[in-house]
Amino acid sequence: MSHRSAQILVVTVLLLLALGITMLCSTSVFDAGTPEDDIYYDVKRQFIWVLLGATACVLLAVLDYHWWQRTARIWYAVAVVVLLFCFVPGIGMKINGEYRWISAKALGLAGLRFQPSELAKLAAIIGLAAWFSRHSSEERTFVRGFAIPMAIVGTLMMLILAEVDMGSAVILGASAFTVMFLAGSNWKYLGATCIVGMAGLGAMVYAIPNRMVRITALFDLEKHKMDAGLQQHYATLAFGSGGTEGLGLGNGRLKMLYMPFAHTDFIFPMIGEELGLFFTLAVVLGFVFIIIFGMLIASHAPDRFGKLLGMGIVCCIAIQALLNIGVTTAVLPNTGLPLPFVSYGGSNILFCMVGVGILLNIFRQGNQSEVENYPKILRTKLTPRV
Repeated sequence: MSHRSAQILVVTVLLLLALGITMLCSTSVFDAGTPEDDIYYDVKRQFIWVLLGATACVLLAVLDYHWWQRTARIWYAVAVVVLLFCFVPGIGMKINGEYRWISAKALGLAGLRFQPSELAKLAAIIGLAAWFSRHSSEERTFVRGFAIPMAIVGTLMMLILAEVDMGSAVILGASAFTVMFLAGSNWKYLGATCIVGMAGLGAMVYAIPNRMVRITALFDLEKHKMDAGLQQHYATLAFGSGGTEGLGLGNGRLKMLYMPFAHTDFIFPMIGEELGLFFTLAVVLGFVFIIIFGMLIASHAPDRFGKLLGMGIVCCIAIQALLNIGVTTAVLPNTGLPLPFVSYGGSNILFCMVGVGILLNIFRQGNQSEVENYPKILRTKLTPRV
């Protein structure tokens, strides 16, 4: 595999990050939420998260990815604990009726909050990749090839569903399904589980009124444009008013207190309104590049663990992007998920960059002959004895 796969992946991610910061400068001006009304407060915070993510990405690019295999149980345990923290008074944060975040207020960092489901997604992928690489000859069996891996995933999914975060649960479940399928789990077991899971998810949606109304609103946005369909209604107007060339950067109108969360979940329509059709297609093409070249890197990993880990990371990013674009174009019901690398959101940016760093290390170990020609700093390899 050519070294261009890694280069294209990195350049694509950098361009998406740059577009995200640029659009955040344009949209967050109308959403100043700090006591001092610092209109660039969100931009500064996002820039800090991008720097942290970039630092993590560089470090993980030189960290032997087999370290994740040796520490898989630790990360899984940490993910379970932090998900439980969401329900602890004083630590967990209830926002819009959902327990998706934990606060660092107890550490004196009142403004910092973290979304544990992002860690849970990574922990699940690492856990499954480690399990199937350890039991590579038993993937077709019921116990080791299906029941235990489903228990690994199911525990995390149930905790995320208890937060009423169905979008993250769907991403975790779909990514885990992909890893198990690629690992060779019996397709009959997987198919039955998929049917049962979809039925259970449908029953949960039906039992929660505000989730059910999001689905009904999708079929008649005009009728629900002042309640459950408000964001998607304005999103369609944003795409329409932007046309092919856009209104110009900073000239969008619907971000001016019309569109809630314009800089987070619904930043994609803001790109369409201000920069036009070609930029929205460029964003979609960017994620297509991440999928293609990320999977190329994963497929050339030197071992089974690297292949499954890389594929799981790519699927996690791709599915989230697909859901966000589907929601903002009024194809799917509203899930409250950010657009990877572009939307405002520290936890998501950090863990997406962690995923990219792991992919780069997989690339380096799968293409050792090419890496030997790189400068010395790029040939560095860290192998912690944990």
